[in-house]
Amino acid sequence: MASVFSAIIEGQLPGRFVWEDDEFVAFLTIAPVTQGHTLVVPRKEIDQWQDVDADTFARLNGVAQKIGQAVRHAWDAPRAGLLIAGLEVPHLHVHVFPAFTMGNFDISGANPHPTPESLDEAQTKIKTALRDLGYGANVPD
Repeated sequence: MASVFSAIIEGQLPGRFVWEDDEFVAFLTIAPVTQGHTLVVPRKEIDQWQDVDADTFARLNGVAQKIGQAVRHAWDAPRAGLLIAGLEVPHLHVHVFPAFTMGNFDISGANPHPTPESLDEAQTKIKTALRDLGYGANVPD
């Protein structure tokens, strides 16, 4: 059975995408720890991060690094957080978010009901930051 992330990637479920390439996508989570919380996901379904080949994992982290640059830039954050949890969806994904405190790393404190306006604003800010940083070729319209 396809994961919920595969359904988002295939357009069967809505997603607020900020990055797309042949191998990976990045879209906003529906339960952010901070505004701008983004998931970087391989298009190919891989359950556990330790099961992915090293080259693919390195490329995934390269995309996560670019998203991290963008969220720091967009929110003037002192850090960009990076987490792999993997318990909520059986499809490899990396959490990237503007980090202001250590408490931002506690996914259990995520907002389960962000407003659509907040998510739209975050998507716009990240896409603008990615373009400003020179990554516009991978920013979807």
